[in-house]
Amino acid sequence: MALDPVVIALSASGEPTAHRIAKALGCAVHGRDGRVENADAFFPNALDHTRDLFAAGTPIIGVCASGILIRGVASLLADKRTEPPVVSVSDDGGVVIPLLGGHRGANRLSKQIADAIGGVAAVTTAGDVALGVALDVPPAGYRLQNPEDAKPVMAALLSGGGVKWSGTPIFDVDLPSGDEVELCVTDAAVQGDDTCLVYHPQQFTLGLGCARNADPKTMWAQIEETLTAHNIAQGAIACVASIDLKADEPAIIQAAKRLGVPLRVFTAEELNAETPRLANPSDVVKAEVGTHGVSEGAALAAAGPDAVLHIEKTKTATTTFALAKAPAPITEHRGRSRGRLSIVGIGPGQATWRTPEVSKLIADAEELVGYGLYIDLLGPLAAGKTRSDFPLGGEEARCRYALEQAALGKNVSLVCSGDAGIYAMGALVFELLDRSADEEGVSDAARRVEVVCSPGVSALQGAAARAGAPLGHDFCTISLSDLLTPRDDIIRRLHAAAEGDFVIAFYNPVSKTRRTLLAEARDILLKHRPADTPVMLATNLGRPTEHVRYRALKDLEVDEVDMLTVVLVGSSNTRLAQLGEGPRMFTPRGYARKIDGDLTDKRNDPYLPEEA
Repeated sequence: MALDPVVIALSASGEPTAHRIAKALGCAVHGRDGRVENADAFFPNALDHTRDLFAAGTPIIGVCASGILIRGVASLLADKRTEPPVVSVSDDGGVVIPLLGGHRGANRLSKQIADAIGGVAAVTTAGDVALGVALDVPPAGYRLQNPEDAKPVMAALLSGGGVKWSGTPIFDVDLPSGDEVELCVTDAAVQGDDTCLVYHPQQFTLGLGCARNADPKTMWAQIEETLTAHNIAQGAIACVASIDLKADEPAIIQAAKRLGVPLRVFTAEELNAETPRLANPSDVVKAEVGTHGVSEGAALAAAGPDAVLHIEKTKTATTTFALAKAPAPITEHRGRSRGRLSIVGIGPGQATWRTPEVSKLIADAEELVGYGLYIDLLGPLAAGKTRSDFPLGGEEARCRYALEQAALGKNVSLVCSGDAGIYAMGALVFELLDRSADEEGVSDAARRVEVVCSPGVSALQGAAARAGAPLGHDFCTISLSDLLTPRDDIIRRLHAAAEGDFVIAFYNPVSKTRRTLLAEARDILLKHRPADTPVMLATNLGRPTEHVRYRALKDLEVDEVDMLTVVLVGSSNTRLAQLGEGPRMFTPRGYARKIDGDLTDKRNDPYLPEEA
């Protein structure tokens, strides 16, 4: 399991069991607000919270009825190979039921819980019940080469077949003997089939070095050729390792991704400690990067003090390769990661508007950085994580801090509201990365971190959804804050948008000290569109205090707008329909005027939306 489980307690009767489980597993308890007295975090709605944790990839242990967990995650079920474990436990701890993810740790987790609290694990997975093992889940440090063949192999065993081992057995159970199925444990490049499962012990560490911007194809060809020449399976590689100066090299990053293993990096000083063990120390390399060997040193440092150099440095004109072998499969990685900064938008504030990808990035993060209110809106998802709160106005310091923390090898999430790339921190992060040292940029280490951007639901989208469909035709957004944008530029854009007859979403419409630009915008627009053009005012979108109302453009007043309000002004074609559920704002695209055949040449283009 990639993430620690979370124990959910929904009632006072189940609270003691939840805490017993959490103590045994060393994990957190999340409690239902108003029903549970003590917890690491509280949530108001069980279904929403269960769904949020599941979307984030967090293993869930619910001390509650199974049906609650099932209803919570049902809409997200898609791929059993990637979904996290979900386990249900009765309030008294007597029964532990793995509901989902049996082969991704749920069965093992259920047995661990049952042993700890004296309950019964109601495991129903056929292999676990009949054989006491799931063959597609090898022990830590081993990789199954052909997982797609696990099902027919298990079927053969369940039908009375037996096993012959090739190599040292890795499962701590007694399997029936026979010739119907082979379980092969080897670091050689052996191919399995529907009668043979091949397990690779991950004892090798791959050290890589390269010239700046070396061709990834050249490096991958070197890796494949060298491993093939020595009959070593790619699945036997535990990690890729290099010097930290090469953490951002595309060739090295892509090699780790193709092998499906972590990239671990070491400082020059750490690699220097490996000099006595190098087969090919180089003074030239020392002069260039501060250590006598990158590929050999990194491979040995990653494999540990008892490792040996299995393949000495081989090189092309731009890349180097070395392989070290540890005495046992590697389950804990040395060195540090490259570091990652995920720039995430959590939507306007409603948890159900937060995308699963954003929830997953936040759950994976070690540290959360952002404006304190935005981190608070994450609720229990932020529980137990290091958080660094920054005030409004400290945006550059916030982004700089997040980048430098990621440069230490941490997994950091920079938390923004809405979409992080729309009037938020995304652009500032890349501006800092693009600045030179003389322009007060960030450290070289920060420039080498992985930066991930994930889309969020913007306030613009949230307001439009609440209104109906005001963005049905061309639209634009304009920020009315002149703190960062010269006032003259804002006025120029207002005139252009008014003349272009765009639907307009105004961000940052007013503040305590800035009260005139919204009124000026209204007056400019009234010169180009009807006085009764519909305007939507949406405040605190997605939060309990959400307030939506409509005005005619001529009646738009500054005093009923604040910084938490999105102002949507329609075009001359936008309408406000009075329907049974209330007024709905929409902008026709012109389908009623469409002449048959207009789009004939586009309808077969798979890259255009159906309605284009």
